[in-house]
Amino acid sequence: MKNTKHRTARTLSHEETLRQSFEKVGLKATHPRLLVLGLLQELDGHHAVDELVEVLTERGTPLPRASVYNAINVCVSHGLVMLADAGPGPALYEASGMWHHHFVCTTCGTIIDIPCLKEEKPCLLPDRVPGQVEEAQIIFRGICNECLSKNTTNTPKTVYNRRGRQKKQT
Repeated sequence: MKNTKHRTARTLSHEETLRQSFEKVGLKATHPRLLVLGLLQELDGHHAVDELVEVLTERGTPLPRASVYNAINVCVSHGLVMLADAGPGPALYEASGMWHHHFVCTTCGTIIDIPCLKEEKPCLLPDRVPGQVEEAQIIFRGICNECLSKNTTNTPKTVYNRRGRQKKQT
């Protein structure tokens, strides 16, 4: 029983922190927004909308896919959520913190945050641009240290997609 009380107190504190995050950027803390931002913060990392919908449903707090997209879009436009540009595939989102870039492992699909040297956007500006630049994202691609340490010349390379599922070899 003690753990339940402690957990409830922690959840209320977390919800209040979420409400304050919305308040700071001038947004209403609606139920869908609280659920989506809270879930992104809890899960950490980079997640597709369909994954968020699935987790919310599993937890007994289902939201329609459109509501999750609406909450995500509002949070992105106000800097609470970041679109994690990792290349082709579903759009991935993460709770915003410091502006950063991404390293995508071409073997296992892991996405690793890479700190931005300026820690603000846009961090790169060419001498000439055809308009106003709002952000610049860099995607580093290569093989992560974990995959490098597992790589041996005797075994064929197994390739995985961004979700960790094995790709068909062609």
